[in-house]
Amino acid sequence: MAGMPLEPHAFAEQVVTILRNKQPEYSVLLTSPSELIVNGRRLDLDNLYRMVQREPERGIDIVEHYIEQLFEGDALQAVDLPFELARERIMPRIQPDSIFEHLNRELVAHVPFVNNTVVVFVTDLPNMTVSITTEQMVQWGITPEDLEEISRENLDTYAPDLHVQLIQSKDGGRAAILSNQDGYDAARLLMSSIYKKLAPQLGRDFLVATPSRDMFVAMTAEPKPFLERLKSRVEQDYRRLPYPITSSFFVVTRDGVAGTEDHSESSESEAA
Repeated sequence: MAGMPLEPHAFAEQVVTILRNKQPEYSVLLTSPSELIVNGRRLDLDNLYRMVQREPERGIDIVEHYIEQLFEGDALQAVDLPFELARERIMPRIQPDSIFEHLNRELVAHVPFVNNTVVVFVTDLPNMTVSITTEQMVQWGITPEDLEEISRENLDTYAPDLHVQLIQSKDGGRAAILSNQDGYDAARLLMSSIYKKLAPQLGRDFLVATPSRDMFVAMTAEPKPFLERLKSRVEQDYRRLPYPITSSFFVVTRDGVAGTEDHSESSESEAA
């Protein structure tokens, strides 16, 4: 990449440097290789990184143009977007509860989920996603539960024709890999149709791993050697991939999604 590092963390640091040079009055905090907090708003760098990867020779130009759009266009307007216009763009994301080590929990619109995770909400714009804050939620006159219902409905229709790759292991285990690479692969655990779609291949109750935002692997609950191999791989992916979520498995049943972690505060409740 011309002038832009290839390694994700170095890339993010360079974006921060360019942003601070262009907007020195803004508060910019790098919380992960894929995410910035700018004036209290979380901004996703993944789309920008992919744009630069497609045209590496224009790396710096792409980043500078993106930043100009960020503070003159959609991202700022999203904060004041009327609910009637924003509604169809509201999407869910599963995040580890540890995000609140860097963010004020009271400022982020979210609902608790299982496995020590939460569901947060974003406004999905053409070139970026902007997190929804509690202040914005209050302005719209809605609750976190309203956001959850709306975002799940939008997720169901975002890419309804999902391509699922089925894999059969020698010892009898089966896995289904979902990879749209659109930023919502892990979030598809929240789809209303996920059980109906996968249960015929994986059994009445099956497991799902979401080690990172762009990973979704569903699998049969047995045999044990098969699960042990997948668990090892999931733990590796959780440690090495950007946007980590959890190395724990989710249990998907006809009644909803349960966690396999039983020691966390957020795992005390199930999500339908």
